[in-house]
Amino acid sequence: MSRLPEQDLPPGRHRLLKEHLMTEIRQEPIEAPVRRRFLRTALVAGAVAAAVAATLTVVPSDEDFVPPAVDPSPGVTRLLEDAALAAEHEKAPKVRDDQYTYVKSRAAWGISARTCEVATAGPLQTREVWRSVDGEREGLVRDTGVGTLPIEPDRDSKRTYRSLESLPTDPEEMLAWLYRNKEGEGHSAAYRAFDLAVETAGETVLPPKVSAALYRAVARIPGVVLVKDSVDAVGRHGTAVGFVEGDTSRRELIFDRRTLILLGTRDVVLKDSPTNPGQVCDGMIKAGSVQGTSAVLERAFVDKAGERP
Repeated sequence: MSRLPEQDLPPGRHRLLKEHLMTEIRQEPIEAPVRRRFLRTALVAGAVAAAVAATLTVVPSDEDFVPPAVDPSPGVTRLLEDAALAAEHEKAPKVRDDQYTYVKSRAAWGISARTCEVATAGPLQTREVWRSVDGEREGLVRDTGVGTLPIEPDRDSKRTYRSLESLPTDPEEMLAWLYRNKEGEGHSAAYRAFDLAVETAGETVLPPKVSAALYRAVARIPGVVLVKDSVDAVGRHGTAVGFVEGDTSRRELIFDRRTLILLGTRDVVLKDSPTNPGQVCDGMIKAGSVQGTSAVLERAFVDKAGERP
């Protein structure tokens, strides 16, 4: 298998590129281990009583702490509440354990050329993923960039439909789950929680109530902004919510304005950013360049890996 090119990506995107294009072989779980809470025992002795009583107090760790949303944007709240309501009105499918989820999408990551002009990620790859509903059977991924690869059976994978069914349907509990299971280093906790929400909503088939809880939880993440016009990988315009990390890039979840269905994602450069020096345009990527883009074209359930709806 040929080596993937190390193109210019926004923070953390090399990891996500490998997840999107390669790691179905390994099926890395979304959910990270939760740190065990620390317990401390406070001994309370009475002045007269001879007996000594011990009490147990739970002290939450940093990873369990979920900061409240600070003055959430009315536009963000309205869009995500409408998207949640639309998701809730979808009929929950009856799915057998021996079936497969099917997701077809188009995506591109990285800018291959340094230029003083606004650039677009590319080239676009077509991607189809068949994943066993319960993780007991081998799945399949077909990607025009890397070819056809098997998805090894993994009943403990957090990407299977049965695992996704177990996610919280209460927005506050979902928010806590996002913070508790965020991954990566070098970014704010809020960004990593938003990033996990994007990955969870992306190349998966979510139960309707889980989708609704996820959207409402995202509205509670501090720093989420409204993007009135965004474009997915196949040129569909929609309204998005985004998160700006370090004033240099914004990651977006794009929704159809009419149906409020999730269309895809986009990563946009917000200001001229340095890259490898000594190349075209003195190693700068122009503000407005799109460094990552995706579009979900179809989600369904099928009876066999490799079968299309």
